[in-house]
Amino acid sequence: MATAIHPTAVVDPAATLGADISIGPYCVVGPRVELDDRVTLLSHVVIDGRTLIGAGTWIYPFASIGLPPQDLKFAGEGSRLIIGRDNTIREHVTINPGTQRGGMETLIGDGCLFMVGAHVAHDCRIGDRVIMANNATLGGHVTVGDHAIIGGLSAVHQFVRIGAHAMIGGMTGVEQDVIPFGLAMGDRGYLAGLNIVGLKRRGFGRDEIHALRSTFRLLFETQGELAERVDRVANAQLEYPAVRHLVEFVRDDSDRKILKPRVGDGV
Repeated sequence: MATAIHPTAVVDPAATLGADISIGPYCVVGPRVELDDRVTLLSHVVIDGRTLIGAGTWIYPFASIGLPPQDLKFAGEGSRLIIGRDNTIREHVTINPGTQRGGMETLIGDGCLFMVGAHVAHDCRIGDRVIMANNATLGGHVTVGDHAIIGGLSAVHQFVRIGAHAMIGGMTGVEQDVIPFGLAMGDRGYLAGLNIVGLKRRGFGRDEIHALRSTFRLLFETQGELAERVDRVANAQLEYPAVRHLVEFVRDDSDRKILKPRVGDGV
């Protein structure tokens, strides 16, 4: 398939275009944009700034990609937005580049799905095969691990970390870090358990899931400090990669606390 640019599209001559690209009606592509091979812009898509779109990505009408972030401290610094391969970006999605405070880059991995109206703010780091459902919102500096799912109409606070394989329920406000494999829900999110369905779908074995369940109970029992409980887990279950990943996540430095179960829910 040869590159096809609709006559109504406005593509700056300085933009870098790969092979077999399709740019539909009324799209606008700025001078510092790079589109890799087989990128498809269906119609009415605006891409600007220092933005790289990876091969095989599809972008649907009225998406706004790479325009200046919604940050009053942004002063026009030459920050970037880098989007990986084979992503699907649906209608009205907005994705902003980085800022000086956040390392100058917003990064998105491969194979992600951003449903209608999803928003990725400045300086976010999103892994591979992440799903953001309709109107899900990430504040600035959010990190999202591989295979995480963020439910519709949910909102994630600035600097929060969402662990790999975590599930955020619809209409959930997330103000604290969600552990890998965790399940968060509620208008002010709480940790409701592990994402067992997701673990089974992605091929985690029975023994590893049982080890994660045991780790969850140890981490969130009511006695002692979290740091002490993490040390006990580290001495018990680290032969399982998923448990090691969870422990490393909890031990990492963060601007936010770890999201916990509600008092009285038990573990």
